[in-house]
Amino acid sequence: MPEKRLAAVYRAYIDCLNSQDWEKLGTYVWQDVRYNGQMVGLDGYRQAREAEFRAIPDLHFDVRILVADDTTVASRLNFNISPQGTFLGLPVNGRRISFSENVFYEFADGKITNVWSIVDKAAIEAQLSAA
Repeated sequence: MPEKRLAAVYRAYIDCLNSQDWEKLGTYVWQDVRYNGQMVGLDGYRQAREAEFRAIPDLHFDVRILVADDTTVASRLNFNISPQGTFLGLPVNGRRISFSENVFYEFADGKITNVWSIVDKAAIEAQLSAA
């Protein structure tokens, strides 16, 4: 898949997440998707994303950097959110936090087959300790 086409598919996937259009998630994500090396499958992937939106009412995926080749997307996503309760094991309790996620996606036939995610947890810890 040409790079521009894959980047467009990725942006449509992000729009799907931001609009919480869960019925369309399978358009972008493979049935046997893996997340950070673990087989989660489409249903598990969907459940995890739905749980994120329940715990973080103002969740919005903001693409800041997007690099694509014919099978891979690398993206830097920014977040400015107010998670309820704990987030990544940290007691956020509704406080506004900002951080980035570096995430890599492997595609096959236009769908995400593998996701590798690294969240900047240190940035969140620094904000919580400064307040």
